[in-house]
Amino acid sequence: MSLINVSNLTFAYEGTYDNIFEHVNFQLDTDWKLGFTGRNGRGKTTFLNLLLGKYEYSGTISAQVSFEYFPFSVADPTSQTLDVISEIDPEYIHWKLIRELNLLKVAEDVLYRPFNSLSNGEQTKVLLAALFIKENSFLLIDEPTNHLDMKARKLVSDYLSTKSGYILVSHDRAFLDNCVDHILSINKTNIEIQKGNFSSWWENKTRQDNFELAEDEKLRRDIKRLSASSKRTGGWAHEVEKSKNGTRNSGSKLDKGYVGHKAAKMMKRSKSIQQRQESAITEKSKLLRNIESSDSLEISQLPYHKQQLAELDEVSVFYGDKSVCSEVSFTIEQGDRIALTGSNGSGKSSILKLICGEEIHHTGVIRKDSQLAISYVSQDTSHLQGSLSEYAREHGIDESLFKSILRKLDFSRIQFEKELSTYSGGQKKKVLIARSLSEKVHLHIWDEPLNFIDVISRMQIEELLMEHTPTILFVEHDREFCANIATKIEAMD
Repeated sequence: MSLINVSNLTFAYEGTYDNIFEHVNFQLDTDWKLGFTGRNGRGKTTFLNLLLGKYEYSGTISAQVSFEYFPFSVADPTSQTLDVISEIDPEYIHWKLIRELNLLKVAEDVLYRPFNSLSNGEQTKVLLAALFIKENSFLLIDEPTNHLDMKARKLVSDYLSTKSGYILVSHDRAFLDNCVDHILSINKTNIEIQKGNFSSWWENKTRQDNFELAEDEKLRRDIKRLSASSKRTGGWAHEVEKSKNGTRNSGSKLDKGYVGHKAAKMMKRSKSIQQRQESAITEKSKLLRNIESSDSLEISQLPYHKQQLAELDEVSVFYGDKSVCSEVSFTIEQGDRIALTGSNGSGKSSILKLICGEEIHHTGVIRKDSQLAISYVSQDTSHLQGSLSEYAREHGIDESLFKSILRKLDFSRIQFEKELSTYSGGQKKKVLIARSLSEKVHLHIWDEPLNFIDVISRMQIEELLMEHTPTILFVEHDREFCANIATKIEAMD
């Protein structure tokens, strides 16, 4: 066991005015299995890069271990997989590599195939195996679940649960719960560490948030009451003080000493009330600093004149002579929230694109009305460029609604001024989802919409879909999301 000490860490990117980290202090044990969570753009990947020594910062980070980052960059994806591993670790021991591949259920023959011929899941598992054959290193694992299907996520999560000594960035709740024993969270105003998995951390956070909200409401009432009381008492003291030079109604002269004493007593009481009010305001300022925005989102789906929106009847998809899926049949009716499930490469994305009207070689029948309006969210975000305002105009959506949704998904106003191409992966996915929610359509089709999106935003999107019950067909490998949202599951395995 050794420690990683972070002391007085302050960092901002060159050319920006806002610090991502400011006077941060904490300590990590290198034997822990740390889940790393926080809203998109809070600095999770930045912190990993600081550990790797990629940026200059003020403060200190001290550790007696080296750091290794996943995913590794692969210089030549066309080279043999074994050569890729040799570049990552020239001194690797072959039997250890085979042991890790076996644990990850990867056949040894993948080592003798070009790396780019492997599926996304196979590539992830091979690189994880290469990561865990490195010794005496603390591992920084950045979002390994993207593009992994549910079965592969469970396998990788089980694999990581047998290991230790890592920080894992993931937004998949079930994945984190299975394989971490501590949570490192970047909050609005601080970084904190708690023992336990994501669910226990979230339960504690919810309990703390509810306590602070109740305290905040109590202090609001106290401040309002004390403010009114202070004004009344101060007014009375002022009137009594003025009466020192006056006379009683009976015409007899006032006892100025008595009146002065009474006025001083009232002023003292007024100051006491003001002090209590200021104390309450100070206490209130300590609350709600880390409560995340959980405002409900908005959606307005068009009604459709038929109960059934679309039907697939024994649809098979082909690329060249190869069939990627065969005889897929299901219907989409108003109010359905259909999860399309299956392993990577089973043709799920192809089916979504076919329903959207893309020309793909297939057999079978797709029945849908030519007037059916569909909003499609693709996996790919590389096309995003320009400003948010330009993007809203290009897609003919209400810009104020579009930006309001993004605000509720934790976009700061400064993000509105930035170029879309500079956004993080999670922020780009939020742009696609906000655009889809702003479009007036009959059917939403989302292809892996949650890749890179933080956990709190995922839960907000869940709440939205549960509240407004839009008709949606989606592919998503987040087990919790599917369990909470889907009214139907169409399996393609």
